[in-house]
Amino acid sequence: MTKRVTIDPITRLEGHGKIEIFLDDKGDVAQAYIQVPELRGFEKFSEGRMAEEMPRITPKICGVCPTAHHMASTKAVDDLYKVEPPRTARLIRELVYNAFMLEDHALHFYFLGGPDFVVGLEAPKAERNILGVIGKVGLETGGKVIDMRKRVRNIITTLGGRVIHPVLGLPGGVSRGLTPENREEFAKTAKDAVEFARFSLDLFGSVVLKNKTYVDTIVGDVYKHRTYYMGLVDEANKVSFYDGDIRVVNPSGKEFAKFPARDYLKHVAEHVETWSFVKFPYLKAVGWKGFVDGEKSGIYRVAPLARLNASDGMATPKAQAEHDRMYETLGGKPAHNTLAYHWARLVELLYAAERMVELVKDPDIMGTDIRTLPTQKPSEGVGVVEAPRGTLIHHFKSDERGVITQANLIVATVNNAPAICMSVERAAKGLIKNGNVSDGLLNMVEMAFRAYDPCFACASHALPGRTPLVVEIRGADGTLIRRLSQFVD
Repeated sequence: MTKRVTIDPITRLEGHGKIEIFLDDKGDVAQAYIQVPELRGFEKFSEGRMAEEMPRITPKICGVCPTAHHMASTKAVDDLYKVEPPRTARLIRELVYNAFMLEDHALHFYFLGGPDFVVGLEAPKAERNILGVIGKVGLETGGKVIDMRKRVRNIITTLGGRVIHPVLGLPGGVSRGLTPENREEFAKTAKDAVEFARFSLDLFGSVVLKNKTYVDTIVGDVYKHRTYYMGLVDEANKVSFYDGDIRVVNPSGKEFAKFPARDYLKHVAEHVETWSFVKFPYLKAVGWKGFVDGEKSGIYRVAPLARLNASDGMATPKAQAEHDRMYETLGGKPAHNTLAYHWARLVELLYAAERMVELVKDPDIMGTDIRTLPTQKPSEGVGVVEAPRGTLIHHFKSDERGVITQANLIVATVNNAPAICMSVERAAKGLIKNGNVSDGLLNMVEMAFRAYDPCFACASHALPGRTPLVVEIRGADGTLIRRLSQFVD
């Protein structure tokens, strides 16, 4: 008789979701699903709004990664109006964006993903959180994390007006330049951020890499898939968060495609399932073959490990050295180990800090020419950035007045949605045997999605069917008074 095990809600992620695991008569896993029961639908209600409003509307998709949506929309509106921002504006945007990447990666390592390794894979769930991490590493380290994130977020607040839902980007430029006082403060923050990144990598080395159980778990088969990988690269094929071409490599690491964001529809298609509001992108040239990996499946992965796999390395020296050390430990490039996303995230954290140092030093960042006013009629634009969770594409069409007539968002987590489904099922099948279902093992199943740092609040943009809803009204003592529902079987 089939037995169902439900993890609801799943934890330490952005957004909501649940995992359903079905056991066969022997108590082994027959199937496992991760479902996302929420819907955003920004593409539809963006229609009819002015294009220049999009950098302020789309960040409302998410309170965790609004800067990524703000920047992708800003670049899409640049393209829509066919206007090129001045170099000073580009440098300011990139400074803010690297500050955002740094503080967001730190958030995931210390608050969301880190507790699994720092506190323990099968530790009591009451301890698998930031308080458990502080209990292990000490109050001084906790204070250091909070202070660094606060100072880096202050860069976004100063230039973007506010850290949540910033208002920096305008068609053709930015709304505010740097003062000498800003520059002096940001230079010190960036320099300290490099040391903070080094500290985080050293912590990962001492806690994770010196623990044989952890290393065996990272390189083992339970958390591994051979897929294609996607990420933005600069002219030298090095990792780039803000600009460049989209590069795809196959499971052997050979370049499969490289194209500007404007051509994404030639390469990416989206599959829809009736049981989720998340879409499932795949490579058109390979095709959708279901939730399977390998070279004949069009499923690809994005985000830190995928970015490093899709590139020829890092554009800054310290991050390049850490990149080389990681791949040497993992046995070469590309690495297919899902849990190695945590390590790659810290390599990127170091890159973001080094890049901030470079940007603040650039004399052109103090220029006063911060915007090129649009002069052409708007029509169609595509913008892309690398969000912490992967390649993020905003695509708008408008009439000649600049009123949005069509919007398409391929959100970072969406790109990883097929791989996340595969990873959860593979982990469940590899870990749960003979009906042995402990809380610790279920946490290790959750680790399969947590490594991707998914944001399901951002990712739910498909409406393949109806929106089932149940509302229960209960009295003060918990007694059910009334139950309302729609579209529930």
